[in-house]
Amino acid sequence: MTLHLSRPHRTRASGATALTPGQRVPVVHRIGALVVAAVIAVFGVLGLLDGLDFFSTDGGDVLGLSSNGLLSTISIATAAVLVFSAFRSPRTASTVMIVVGVLFLLSALVNLAVLETGANVLAFRWPNVVFSVVAGLVLLLLGAYGRVSGNLPADSPYAKPADDDPEPVDESPSTPQEYAAERAMRDAEVAVVQHRATPDQQRRVAAMAEVRSRADRRRVWMSFDR
Repeated sequence: MTLHLSRPHRTRASGATALTPGQRVPVVHRIGALVVAAVIAVFGVLGLLDGLDFFSTDGGDVLGLSSNGLLSTISIATAAVLVFSAFRSPRTASTVMIVVGVLFLLSALVNLAVLETGANVLAFRWPNVVFSVVAGLVLLLLGAYGRVSGNLPADSPYAKPADDDPEPVDESPSTPQEYAAERAMRDAEVAVVQHRATPDQQRRVAAMAEVRSRADRRRVWMSFDR
């Protein structure tokens, strides 16, 4: 897999690169997932290197937090999922960060309820709870960046056309009669401007002025031929 970042635009004045808001969104999702994954991976690897007991409820100190073998393993697995999502696609990274962020917040609540009990299988302490809340909020903010909004940039990968936007209508002529009418309409309008139009041309141009669309103007013109 190859990590592709959006190609930035160059400013004419300085030649420096600058990302538009829409281009910045996938970059934030991918880089954000990688940065958070790196922090979690370091915590997990250091815990395993310290040889912590797998199911110890007391845990050992790792970077100011408490950990055991199980928490270290879960941390490494979580980091691997974030890295995979970053290389997969920005949309995947965004979704995974939102899901993992919610899990971090749930973990903080659950482990807060079992602190200093035999059910504290992840060896949580108060600093772990605080870290889980902060990490969960960071992941949610990064995952939702540029995606959960009512005013997305036009070049955002998450921008969608409004459902109520009407489909464009092709008003071009499609038959020989309509092409002939288009030519006659133009000739009549030019004649009116140059004050050399015939009475028939004047009536038709005046009638066409009552409608706005090209197709309606053509229908009005052709109605005089019936």
